[in-house]
Amino acid sequence: MATPHISAEKGDFAKTVLMPGDPLRAKFIAETFLTDAVEVNHTRGILGYTGLYKGKRVSVMASGMGCPSIGIYSHELFNFYDVENIIRIGSAGALSERLKVRDIVAGIGSNTTSSYAEQYHMPGTLAPTADYTLLSTAVDCAKARKIEMHVGNLLCSDAFYNEGGMAETVSWAKMGTLAVEMESTALYLEAARAGKRALTIVTISDHLITGEATTAEERQNTFTQMMEIALDTAARMEEV
Repeated sequence: MATPHISAEKGDFAKTVLMPGDPLRAKFIAETFLTDAVEVNHTRGILGYTGLYKGKRVSVMASGMGCPSIGIYSHELFNFYDVENIIRIGSAGALSERLKVRDIVAGIGSNTTSSYAEQYHMPGTLAPTADYTLLSTAVDCAKARKIEMHVGNLLCSDAFYNEGGMAETVSWAKMGTLAVEMESTALYLEAARAGKRALTIVTISDHLITGEATTAEERQNTFTQMMEIALDTAARMEEV
């Protein structure tokens, strides 16, 4: 059953997969939150695990960085492993003064500078969006934990080091875009094409206006509120 990028067998993944970018964050989630976790993938260092959370079967696997990487892994999970839901849990840079470092944002839509959608040959502009059921469930889970979660549009960029600097991101901020990351567009498009569900939840790791930032270790090990919201959502989706 193995694909070119995933060594798991069919049935190894749960209905819902959490996807951090960092393989070590996937390992941290499995070891911290899941019981009876089993490693189901290690190809190319992309660690994947399946275990139980609140008695519900849940998987977590890294996506790597950028649209091409998450596009490959989400496509294979949706189309070859019968995965129904993917929740990206990652970090993002704040574009809005409303946000602070460590705030949590759910991306209802994914503005983008990526050309990923060109493969679909649409006769207009395709708007990549989150699945409403996943989004509304995540909002309910955040409220249940009394965690504030902002909901709005993200900017999905192909460039981490942007030659245009802040001048380009200011334009997106003026249109209400909350934060910038690098994976949501490909994930949302792959879900739409496969007829599956996807959601991006991010924690603000750095602020493009104030310059405040967290360390790589903090991003790997301390963004637990976002992880708990995603895990609660995954558990509830077992009943959908």
